[in-house]
Amino acid sequence: MRSGQWNIDTGAMAFEVVAGAGSLRSETGVRFPHRWTPGGVSVDTEFTGGHLLNLAAAGCVLNDLYREAEQLGIELAGARVTASGGFDTTTWTSTGITYSVELDSPAPDGELSRLVEIVDEVAEIPRALRAGAPVRRAR
Repeated sequence: MRSGQWNIDTGAMAFEVVAGAGSLRSETGVRFPHRWTPGGVSVDTEFTGGHLLNLAAAGCVLNDLYREAEQLGIELAGARVTASGGFDTTTWTSTGITYSVELDSPAPDGELSRLVEIVDEVAEIPRALRAGAPVRRAR
């Protein structure tokens, strides 16, 4: 049985994940320690390869939001990143990953937009995926 949502328009399975921290942390998700938030990070997802790939992108963006906010002097009370992407079920190739960001902060919208733009440029996992990182089995 496959886990994910079927997209009838694209013929692909969609795998959504949500990572949250601070005031935007989920009360129902699995918790992980997080160096920038005392309550840790919550993750709402299923445990499949598709979900884990999307979680890598979402988790990296979440971490980098806190890292870059600290460098810019922006206070974040909370952050939530939702990532979704699919796989073509005939070839099992990724159809790409789309993510959205929700922030809880007293900072002006312009500063928060700038923060999100910076993170989109520097987040390591999305950058590696965009570049087409090679994956090889160790021998």
